[in-house]
Amino acid sequence: MEVMAKLLSESDTSNKRLEFPTESLWAFSLPAGQNSVEFDAFDMLGQPWRLKISVRNEGKYPKPWISGQWGIYVLQKRLRQGDRVTLTMHDQENGANNYRIIAERKHFGFWYSIDQ
Repeated sequence: MEVMAKLLSESDTSNKRLEFPTESLWAFSLPAGQNSVEFDAFDMLGQPWRLKISVRNEGKYPKPWISGQWGIYVLQKRLRQGDRVTLTMHDQENGANNYRIIAERKHFGFWYSIDQ
């Protein structure tokens, strides 16, 4: 199930954090009293990326973002503004969630996986 799909901004690729859509927070259970949770997302090659989703401690809006190994992911995949990142969640038989992260680049009107 798709958690989010986002066209990357300049800030997403240069600030070591990805601005995360508030409407996609449903996919993560933030422990009571905490403003962040870590999770592993596997790319198309099966490599795990340790990511962390955080929200503001104060303020009217949570303004979530993803950090952790996001900056390393951006560098390794050579992501740039305009590329698309999709995060999906899959339920496992044991009740845990499995996350996948897919990076794509548009070329001549078609989206292609950056991992291939």
